[in-house]
Amino acid sequence: MKSFLGIVIVLVTSISLSAQGVKSGPMLGYNTMREVGVWMQLENQGYAAIRYWPKSNKSDALISETFYVENYKANTATIALGPLEPGTRYEYSIIVNDQELDKVYSFETQKLWQWREDPPEFSFIAGSCVFINEERYDRPGKPYGKKYEILESIAKEDAEFMVWLGDNTYLREADWNSRSGIYHRFTHSRNVEEMQPLLSAMHHYAIWDDHDFGPNDSNGIYWGKDITREAFVDFWANPNYGVNGLGGITGTYSWNDCQFFLLDNRWDRTPQSSEGSILGEEQMTWLIDALRSSNASFKFICIGGQVVSDYAAFENHAVYGAERKKLLHLIDDYDIQNVVFLTGDRHHSEISRYETPDGQVIWDITSSALTSGTYDHTDEPNSFRYEDSMIGKNNYAVISISGKRKKRKLKVEFKDAEGKKIKKYKLE
Repeated sequence: MKSFLGIVIVLVTSISLSAQGVKSGPMLGYNTMREVGVWMQLENQGYAAIRYWPKSNKSDALISETFYVENYKANTATIALGPLEPGTRYEYSIIVNDQELDKVYSFETQKLWQWREDPPEFSFIAGSCVFINEERYDRPGKPYGKKYEILESIAKEDAEFMVWLGDNTYLREADWNSRSGIYHRFTHSRNVEEMQPLLSAMHHYAIWDDHDFGPNDSNGIYWGKDITREAFVDFWANPNYGVNGLGGITGTYSWNDCQFFLLDNRWDRTPQSSEGSILGEEQMTWLIDALRSSNASFKFICIGGQVVSDYAAFENHAVYGAERKKLLHLIDDYDIQNVVFLTGDRHHSEISRYETPDGQVIWDITSSALTSGTYDHTDEPNSFRYEDSMIGKNNYAVISISGKRKKRKLKVEFKDAEGKKIKKYKLE
């Protein structure tokens, strides 16, 4: 199966036949100046394609290659649209089994700003921990998933894309020992009604954490990780996975003048130990080399668990003290500026600020949870917690980049399930 940029990823499933033939989506995936990925899941096996055209100019419409989607992949497809023109608004419609569906969607390619003007201002969403209830497979008692309306609130935001920071679905005990269970869980989580407007409202990138990788707190010895990786690739539309020959889902992408590093904190993870490893030597080397080579105004490192917090408990990076120390030391030693970790996992949100011995400021924006249970961890010791940033209820983060090329500014706003502001920060 091919999963690199520009190639269609055939995906997934179905049981009942709908009038439109689409079970979930379409979802906007990766976005570049010349190509965009669009994901969909059909109700049944069949043929999928996309008609696309510059806005208000359907006479210039193109049709993507037609792909056969099959049950084995849960009847999903990620279709690459291109060649496109930079900074252009396009419209598109879905074609299922030679029938073009009525609804029209849209997207805009990234702008060609280099050597011409200051980078565009933009905003994006960060969030993690999406539990979608399914009573027959959930633990008895009060449902763990709640406030699905938060997904609808996010869809209304004026944001270019969303970064899903892991635990984007929660595999259950009945799921993680079979391919059928794993693909059922990914399908069930993606199919919730409140999710659908969000999928087409903005572009989406994702990493995983333990619950969409395998069992709770799982590490690299999980036998089914090849299957969950396949499912992850089938249900998300990142531009790349396992870059430079790495295992797992490690990848990267750029948006305007910022670069995002999508890390894998499970594939090579060892059992918990102060001398153990989350990233592994090869991924660590790739990350530092990539950071050193990047000219991005901000370098966002996306990883499931908190990095800057020094609270050595649960699955924080501080539990793996030697690797955390090495990572922060290398960022400082190589004078890598404007590093921001985007993290999830903790079922609370907060901001951590760390200043290196040489004066580099490293931020960690934790955004959790979207629909899962939440906790107020105000009493949890974190020497680097920034101001009064602890949030113990369902929320998401809106991160905005503005300013001229060499004076870019970063703003973070946390919002609740109804889209109302909770807290706002300028990170300087």
